[in-house]
Amino acid sequence: MTNGALREPTFLILTALAARAQHGYGILRDVEAISDGRVRLRAGTLYAALDRLSADGWVAVDREEVVDGRLRRYYRLTDEGAARLEAEVKRLRAHTRAAEQRLRARLIGGTA
Repeated sequence: MTNGALREPTFLILTALAARAQHGYGILRDVEAISDGRVRLRAGTLYAALDRLSADGWVAVDREEVVDGRLRRYYRLTDEGAARLEAEVKRLRAHTRAAEQRLRARLIGGTA
């Protein structure tokens, strides 16, 4: 497992799958909602990312079903994927704490 920063789309996809398994369209909508509309993944981008995340062991196919004659594949976060997402959340929190401390110091120091 790498300790480097996750790219934002990867972080959002893993976050979308953290609560429950979802199919592709559900993931696309959830990523958009989580990012307050800032990130809108295209289907091709999503499925390429899911293939990569699956190869990394962070995401797995949960189940498949046929809906209106079309195959719908659901993806879920693996334990390894959840651990990687949690590590990224901790990394981001540490950076946020450092920024907040320095901003407070700036205000106290009178350089605002």
